[in-house]
Amino acid sequence: MGQGYLLIIVSLILTGCTIKQEYSDHLIQKGETHFKDLRQLTFSGENAEAYFSADGKKLIFQSHDGDSLCDQIYIMDILSGSTELVSTGAGVTTCSFFEYPKDDFMIYASTHLSDPECPSKPDLSHGYVWKLYPGFDIFRAALDGSGLQQLTDTQGYDAEATFSFDGKKIIYTSLASGDLDLWTMNSDGSGKQQLTKRVGYDGGAFYNHNGSKIVWRAYYPETDQEINEYEFLLADNSIRPMALQLWTMNINGTNKKQVTNNHAANFGPSFFPKKDRIIFSSNMHDEKGRDFDLYAIDANGENIERITYFDGFDGFPMFSPDGKYLVFASNRNQKKRGDTNIFVCEWK
Repeated sequence: MGQGYLLIIVSLILTGCTIKQEYSDHLIQKGETHFKDLRQLTFSGENAEAYFSADGKKLIFQSHDGDSLCDQIYIMDILSGSTELVSTGAGVTTCSFFEYPKDDFMIYASTHLSDPECPSKPDLSHGYVWKLYPGFDIFRAALDGSGLQQLTDTQGYDAEATFSFDGKKIIYTSLASGDLDLWTMNSDGSGKQQLTKRVGYDGGAFYNHNGSKIVWRAYYPETDQEINEYEFLLADNSIRPMALQLWTMNINGTNKKQVTNNHAANFGPSFFPKKDRIIFSSNMHDEKGRDFDLYAIDANGENIERITYFDGFDGFPMFSPDGKYLVFASNRNQKKRGDTNIFVCEWK
């Protein structure tokens, strides 16, 4: 169909009702053999960290469009594409997730209580860094944004929260100990417990579907120079995410095991719903470290498989609860430089 979109009108059954959808399978790259019926859900701005609801019908994600704006949280109906702002619209937000298994509530991190204004961009004079805004706390609310409840009040960064699939626990990253460690708490914010204590960054954690394991990304400085640089940046509420490895542990923090072992940035891990296998994003194939693709690996570190082959960014993958669909963020089909959009596909 020429150089434009190849639009394939098909029938899709996601929720027991049949509707027509538009797909752009020409955006599937050579080698992406697990993808079928790729559908682009957003078309402008920076959209990321899209995660499925328990019923598989909705996505919750963060988005902004324009350099002067900050991320806010949105919920999208996958079938219709209807999208609603569900955060306050103040400050900056990140890392949202549905409260499983009923989808009655959501959690996300926000700075709106400490400062309703959009914070300044990170200082890149020390290289590429993530900013750990100390005003970030974790909040719980109904899906329309009402009944907002503050779950953390640490004098520092609290974010990167996800629910266990039984809805009993939240895992998140916090500076409560003075270092970036993983903590858990009950859905109402009670019962906070620290799970990691090694010097370095622990974050981006996900539970597996049967509630027995946690996967997360970590950077542990080893030499004096690495430790000094890490602590220098941390004092400035920053971290350089250049070398991140995947780890797993039991839900009580025992039996910590390293999954990846390379010099790359491996991040955004989540489990396959019915396998002891992890899908994640990595730049391990790119010597310059700029190209990120999706990979899958067994939890024991074996059987690694490259999933995507797009020349750019693919990240933040998550399977639908039934394992039939995959959602991820990608730079493919940009309207303008810097765009990152949300895609969903059937998993083969």
